[in-house]
Amino acid sequence: MPETAEIPIFLLCGGQGSRLGEVAALRPKPMLDIGDKPMLLHIMSWYARFGFRRFILCTGHRGEVISDYFANFATLNSDFTADLAGGGLVYHDPHRLPDWRVTVAFTGSAAMTGARIARAAARYLGTAEHFGVSYGDGLTDADLGAELRFHLGHDRLGTMLGVHPPSQFGRMALHEDGSASFVEKPSRTDDLVNGGYFFFRRAFLAYLSAEDACVLEQAPLQRLTADGQLMPFQHGGFWSCVDTLRDREVVQGLWEADAAPWKG
Repeated sequence: MPETAEIPIFLLCGGQGSRLGEVAALRPKPMLDIGDKPMLLHIMSWYARFGFRRFILCTGHRGEVISDYFANFATLNSDFTADLAGGGLVYHDPHRLPDWRVTVAFTGSAAMTGARIARAAARYLGTAEHFGVSYGDGLTDADLGAELRFHLGHDRLGTMLGVHPPSQFGRMALHEDGSASFVEKPSRTDDLVNGGYFFFRRAFLAYLSAEDACVLEQAPLQRLTADGQLMPFQHGGFWSCVDTLRDREVVQGLWEADAAPWKG
């Protein structure tokens, strides 16, 4: 069984975040702050909770923001003294810095999700037999260690986190006498949807293309499903896709109230 720390996690960070308007104009969506740190760091910290330490960030739109952040991660996240004449830096609390290996990989300005994975994996997957994939805008309290064990325990090529999304609409209940009653938005629906946390065997790469137009959620996953090679790992807890300003306000409120389920 592979060591969790050696399984690379590919994080898709290249989208434009158009539904977030001006707040995402100058930086990629994963770099929007939730509390005192970028959303991307929240996601990576949750992975790290289960022993994952190797991350490949697949960048695109405003990728230089992510590059600058991680190139200067130590100075942004710890106290330091600069020797202005000699050019050296001394960090005073290095124990606060996570023991992660982070690769920032520019995968194209116009590339879709499948193309980003294909390009980054060709350069940085190495000899790993298994790898993880997630988006830079999904927060959850799912047990990713359990999902990995589930993935390693079956012989299919892929595992997808299946979640119950929050309902966006109120529901109408119909009664036997023909009357109806209205029920406010339930906290979640009974349906399972793609929760955006995957594990794949390397053979899945044959389903991808490095062409810009390759969208992970379309032909690759549809073919994988048709071939009987995708297994769902069900999660009944918290999950949120931060896709709009309202989504961001909700998770920001949870963080400020010290009630964020994904807080590591």
